[in-house]
Amino acid sequence: MAPKMTTDTPAQSVGSRIMTFTPTKEEFKDFSRYIAYMESQGAHKAGMSKVIPPKDWKPRQTYNDIDDLVIPAPIQQVVTGQSGLFTQYNIQKKPMTVLEFRKTSNMDKFCSPRYVDFDELERKFWKNLTFNPPLYGADVSGTLYDPDVTEWNIGRLNTILDTVENESGIKIKGVNTPYLYFGMWKSAFAWHTEDMDLYSINYLHFGEPKTWYVVPPEHGKRLERLAKGFFPGNAQGCEAFLRHKMTLISPSILKKFGIPFEKVTQEAGQFVVTFPFAYHAGFNHGFNCAESTNFATQRWIDYGKQATLCSCRQDMVKISMDVFVRKFQPDRYKLWKAGKDNAAIDHSKVPPEAAELPREEKSEPPKEAESKEPATPAPEDKRSGVPLSAIRPLAPCSEEEEEEEEEEEQQQQQQQQRTSPAHKLFQTTMSPADVLHVHSYAKGDYGEGDALPMKDDTSDKSDKSDKSDKSDKKAPEEAPPAEEGGLEGESWAKPLAHLWQNRPPNLKKERVYNQCMGSKAPYCSICTLFHTYQQVVCTECASSVDSPVMLAGGRMRTKPLIPEMCFTTTTEEDSECDEQPVTPHLEEDGTSLLISCSQCSIRVHTSQYTHTHTHTHTTNCCLCLLRGGALQKANNNKWVHVLCAVAVLEARFVNITERSPVDLSGIPLQRFKLKCYYCKKRMKKASGCCVQCSHGRCPTAYHPTCAQAAGVLMQPDEWPFVVHVTCCRHKGPTQIELTVGQKVICKHKNGRYYQCDVVQLSKETFYEVNFDDGSFSDNLFPEDIVSRDCAQLGPPPKGDVVQVRWTDSLVYGAKFVAAHAIHMYLVEFEDGSQLTAKRDDVYALDEELPKRVKSRLSKASDMRFDGIFEGKEIIKQSKRQRVINSRYRGDYIEPVIYRAIME
Repeated sequence: MAPKMTTDTPAQSVGSRIMTFTPTKEEFKDFSRYIAYMESQGAHKAGMSKVIPPKDWKPRQTYNDIDDLVIPAPIQQVVTGQSGLFTQYNIQKKPMTVLEFRKTSNMDKFCSPRYVDFDELERKFWKNLTFNPPLYGADVSGTLYDPDVTEWNIGRLNTILDTVENESGIKIKGVNTPYLYFGMWKSAFAWHTEDMDLYSINYLHFGEPKTWYVVPPEHGKRLERLAKGFFPGNAQGCEAFLRHKMTLISPSILKKFGIPFEKVTQEAGQFVVTFPFAYHAGFNHGFNCAESTNFATQRWIDYGKQATLCSCRQDMVKISMDVFVRKFQPDRYKLWKAGKDNAAIDHSKVPPEAAELPREEKSEPPKEAESKEPATPAPEDKRSGVPLSAIRPLAPCSEEEEEEEEEEEQQQQQQQQRTSPAHKLFQTTMSPADVLHVHSYAKGDYGEGDALPMKDDTSDKSDKSDKSDKSDKKAPEEAPPAEEGGLEGESWAKPLAHLWQNRPPNLKKERVYNQCMGSKAPYCSICTLFHTYQQVVCTECASSVDSPVMLAGGRMRTKPLIPEMCFTTTTEEDSECDEQPVTPHLEEDGTSLLISCSQCSIRVHTSQYTHTHTHTHTTNCCLCLLRGGALQKANNNKWVHVLCAVAVLEARFVNITERSPVDLSGIPLQRFKLKCYYCKKRMKKASGCCVQCSHGRCPTAYHPTCAQAAGVLMQPDEWPFVVHVTCCRHKGPTQIELTVGQKVICKHKNGRYYQCDVVQLSKETFYEVNFDDGSFSDNLFPEDIVSRDCAQLGPPPKGDVVQVRWTDSLVYGAKFVAAHAIHMYLVEFEDGSQLTAKRDDVYALDEELPKRVKSRLSKASDMRFDGIFEGKEIIKQSKRQRVINSRYRGDYIEPVIYRAIME
């Protein structure tokens, strides 16, 4: 009965290694007893165990008679993303039999590739995850066990979870009834814990192996923080968004950010058991069939009481814990009903059932197996490979432009129909292989200019060369006349009158403009990209911009507004490097020295620009229409604004530390055909490279420098995107402050939205920190910082190392970022319950409600979970509908693509 260690798992620590158990015939008879024994040996610490049943045990005599079994709703798994971070969409297909599914999985298009070992197959999985979406016959209700099989029968495990069915008559498909899963090569299951953080058991009946990844329960919160950091939009929409089973994170990303994990390969005829709050994911090596269900022990009850549930989907499983606490924890029932039974869970605790086991001789300690580190997928550029369909034609303003663009669009559609059949459309859209080099479309033969030294702000700005003075005298002093239909009449464009590339160069005017911009926040010409966003944030949070740090000699340091993520081009290959790139010239307090060009007075942070600057009449940015600015050399012997390189998603900084050169080869042709919302009024033909509004399918496009000058709202976006653009049409109205007694709409604790009254206004302080594992939190209470008495001493200095007690009661290291004063509103619902919420979570009756709020808006409070264990037998709907959610449909997939897949 001694456990053995698996031989295909990377070492973390002896206490968290996945254990393999080989029970005897006698031991195999009592399922609950053996699970208790496994936990007494510490199997639950890793979050997963493998069990090899006795050799002569068979759950079914033959599998030759299941070819006609119908898979009612197979799904196609469309995966988007790159560099180890992916989102998986499940698109429902028409029903098919097991025979049809097997034949499909064995086709050349879907069959497993050749491989030497599992490590090579794993690399191929993560490298090709986004191509050729596989089918998955998931959530097929039923069992393949013969009726007379009693040992480890997944349909009759007889654990305390059966209390739900025995005492209430409720069956929850896939939870206390078995599900079948028919897989093929590359079909996968995303990172998740089981519903209500239950145990699960999975038996692989036949076919190719299945690879599992698992994060030990004690580190589950760290994985949640990491996922929220990479997908903040999803986290804002749903606290438990990982329960959507749409998020795939590669093992190399986990390794890079220090998240402990294990992996194991399950062969046909083997069981895999997952334990409460064990995040797991995995993929199939080829055609196979598995059967699984959930179960529970008394140790699970504490997990079920504290499980974080998804509130944004109606089909998510929720089990009332009342019956379990009342029956198995009667001494804590009253405390729990009062909401005071919230002690931290000890993940290493030995279950109560283990105490009933008779004392046996101690088994030999598990032996550590020689294992390799998790395989790393082939490198993939973080900022390349964006679907070409994400770039949309600009909506014209005039009727003539509309007719011209409609003709161009029809020609493009006809050409696509001739060259790209519908069944190839998805692959063409998702593949980055067809991108073209920028030099074919960026006009002008720009030469390489002479490098001039940058100076810090102590240099005399009047000290100029004779050559520049001569050129200044020749330059016109007055502003040029405005062109018909031009921009010079608009207030934001007036200072730029002499900076357009189609105007004669005027270094004096350029210098005056740069001096003016460098004398006010944000001082750096590159940071102006996010200046409008910073102003909005500071207004909403009632906080001021960080004051400059003044140094000796009049020099100045400020905090750059461009996060390091915007310059980073992380690939899987980079993630394997032990030495990560360090932000250059950045002080511990997050500030960077400001320097100025000795000739044109352009001002930049040393952390965002090298100490050389180039001036000739031909060194213009090839991505926009403005002259001057902070330019860097591109890989095609041309020049590009650093601001433009940051804003255009497909541009890539080759040397991150030096911020140069800029690789433009990944920019698709469609970007160069977009017409800038402002420049189209003054130029008939599209020129330069545009970025588009990030809201839905809005076609509004801008040159990055035009958008910045005009005050278009641009802000850091969710990884792997860089800049989120909000055009004037999607710029929401300013939120008005609410008053006591005002009727509002807010989210009830049951997950739905109701009208309620504002009963009290207050202001609370929240702390923002960056954790050591790369994740962050911006809603910490001052008392969460245990290394400092913030109530007495106030917030720590910026950049100070602090110790934070997280919701799992563990303490984590972090760096303090900022303190935010947020207005809070206490609202009261019709049922008398009260809730404190931020302004963003409260809606006035005259405000436009988001779709997710409208879909869950109710007129009166309901108690839909009361009496869940009362009444007659109820067969609930499937717990996971494998269809793409309309809420996510527009993120990556165009409607024509979606239709092509469905067909």
